[in-house]
Amino acid sequence: MSTIPTTTLGANGPVVGVQGLGCMGMSDFYSDQFGDTGETESRATLERALELGVTLFDTADMYGYGRNEQLVGPFVQAHRDEVLVATKFAIERREDDPTYRAVRNDAAYIRQAVDASLRRLGVDHIDLYYMHRRNPEVPLAESVGAMGELVAAGKVRFLGLSEVNGAELREAYAVHPIAALQSEWSLFSRDVERTAVPAAAELGVAFVPYSPLGRGFLTGSFSNASELAQGDFRHYQPRFTGDNAAHNAALLAPVHKIAADRGATAAQVALAWVQQRSQVHGLPVIPIPGTRKRTRLEENVGAASLTLTQAELATLEPIAAQVAGDRYADMSSISK
Repeated sequence: MSTIPTTTLGANGPVVGVQGLGCMGMSDFYSDQFGDTGETESRATLERALELGVTLFDTADMYGYGRNEQLVGPFVQAHRDEVLVATKFAIERREDDPTYRAVRNDAAYIRQAVDASLRRLGVDHIDLYYMHRRNPEVPLAESVGAMGELVAAGKVRFLGLSEVNGAELREAYAVHPIAALQSEWSLFSRDVERTAVPAAAELGVAFVPYSPLGRGFLTGSFSNASELAQGDFRHYQPRFTGDNAAHNAALLAPVHKIAADRGATAAQVALAWVQQRSQVHGLPVIPIPGTRKRTRLEENVGAASLTLTQAELATLEPIAAQVAGDRYADMSSISK
């Protein structure tokens, strides 16, 4: 399999593969089983991704209470000149109290968080540092100003934001250039197209869609959260439970038909749709599907060479408007 094409991470950013790898599921959220076997396959998946041209690897300090950064760190160290590591701050969790969660955007916390991430990753700088969620009680000027100081100090190369709207992106960009905006974007989730995507295109900011496969739902690998392992966080997401799940599974019929007609998989069709948002909206789009498995990785990367026709895109166009249920049970930390 040949390596994937490249694009730039924002107007003045580095060159990256057009598809990245989300590493969260290697350590957290998607199962209650994360043992030695899973880590071994995860490490092999990281290496295989690089062989296929994936160069942007995405983690966060809250994934696995820091263990995901520790898992990814040795791989990044071994290929420091070939890969870009993205990590995030803002969502504070406590392992001794799994119900605790806070959003921290204050400057003191940011300075503390970046040093902790650098230690866990074992590197002297982070390539792309995101504010994971916004706390509206903290002025963006304070948060982005503190992030800009990290760039000046050499601890961070480029800045990113996650789940902000167009007005917030413009406000932040006025304080310091932003290289990337990471938010959920898929056939099932297109809210970002209202204000965030146009603002990113206008400013020359790359868009990094997370959950481009709808947390696996778009692949057809499950049709209801009741099929998933105990402890999987999708049990708490409204789209994947009860009547919502049955309704949403039926929406995937056009995806499966296109996949069958093209000799592709549903996952590849869904990812190709996301990749082609780049041409539709005029900005770099680098989705970061996540997996622990090399077989899934290779399937996902295959989407980079699949171009959907205008007729196929038209068939997929109505899906998002018909989806039942919110992305999260609690949408309070998501900017509208």
